[in-house]
Amino acid sequence: MRKFIPAFLLLILIIPSLCFAGVREYKIPNGIKVLMVEDHKAPIAVFQIWYRVGSRNESSGKTGLSHLLEHMAFKGTPRYGSKTLSQMVQRFGGIDNAFTSKDYTVYFQRLPSNKIDLSIELESDRMQNLLLEENETLAELSVVMEERRLRYEDDPQSMLYEEVVSTAFRTHPYRTPIIGWMSDLEIIERQDLYDYYKNYYSPDNAVIIISGDINPDEMFKKVSERFSNIMPKPQRKINISKEPSQKGQRIVYLKKQAELPYILTAYHTPSFPDEDAYSLEVLAGVLSEGKSSRLYKSLVYEKKLALSTGASYSGINKDPFLFFLETVALPNRDIEEVKQALFKEIEEIKLKPPTDFEVQKAKNQIESQFIMGQDSIFFQAQLIGMFEMAGDWRLMDKYIEGIRKVTPEDLQRVTKKYLHEDNRTVGILIPEEK
Repeated sequence: MRKFIPAFLLLILIIPSLCFAGVREYKIPNGIKVLMVEDHKAPIAVFQIWYRVGSRNESSGKTGLSHLLEHMAFKGTPRYGSKTLSQMVQRFGGIDNAFTSKDYTVYFQRLPSNKIDLSIELESDRMQNLLLEENETLAELSVVMEERRLRYEDDPQSMLYEEVVSTAFRTHPYRTPIIGWMSDLEIIERQDLYDYYKNYYSPDNAVIIISGDINPDEMFKKVSERFSNIMPKPQRKINISKEPSQKGQRIVYLKKQAELPYILTAYHTPSFPDEDAYSLEVLAGVLSEGKSSRLYKSLVYEKKLALSTGASYSGINKDPFLFFLETVALPNRDIEEVKQALFKEIEEIKLKPPTDFEVQKAKNQIESQFIMGQDSIFFQAQLIGMFEMAGDWRLMDKYIEGIRKVTPEDLQRVTKKYLHEDNRTVGILIPEEK
């Protein structure tokens, strides 16, 4: 039973807001955090609600629940039936959608700013009253299984990604795919989904972010009126296995119908706010940002071994994740030769750091993408949410400062520290004839 809190008491209980770098922070006594950015460039606003639940929270045998629940959240409540939520948003010229990651699940709407109250109404209802009917759950499970077949099992490179990640991690739940293993999807029941919803969709596990043409104080009063009476779930227990250090190279071979051989390599690396995360971000840029980057120049232009190649690192995670190198080999090229050429580029950085020009160029690209992206109120809210889920949205303000401090010697140091054989998992896709 929900506990009613009188409106006058509610205003007294509201924790005073904080101002920091353009973001106003509020908190309601039931635990929900509200972050707002006032931006009047256009008469639109974005509402996002972030739940601290993703595939990281799933247990063995129940993978895919976070993503399936995201699908089911559009099946409606007793008040707003299936598809009604999206239709109401579209009626005002808005858009709505959702996405699930390893660490979180997000629902969002973009609306004319004078209609953003609709999001508050819809999301407060969705937090408490999802129907999750048996027949709808079974139907949506079929949709998700088909999505899995198309996006992973029929896509050789995506399938190798799953194999590499699940081999790199032995105990941490990052080893499981966000969409879930097919064998788990086949046995998920409606009750599993309902229990998961009741456990994780509560105000103490959610963050609301509103960005755009808004008055933050007025908007917070409206959020409070709708969300304050929802009870928290303080007894929730989350046990996440810590991944032990890797003690030797692991290799995965995948034979599947494909046009070209493909190599995907992963190294265990820390996430923000670890200081090395800044250097790893710049390292990925030096290796692969643009056609003048190290890997592209060497493997594609000079040695003519690869059709494409690159590196990627995203450190905005709750727990340590991976640094990736990938290469699509050209036809008739020996995959072992391609692999050794890829690793040689890494070894050269260990012998001699990148030039000041390479490092500054990568830093400029990261900084410009980060700053220019915030012209979008949606991306602005998304960045705040990502850093908040990783630990604290205030880390966002330290990000560019950390990137600017990176030196060529830092790149050499993190390359030696993390990109070595004992910390490496190598995946090789071997094309089979059709």
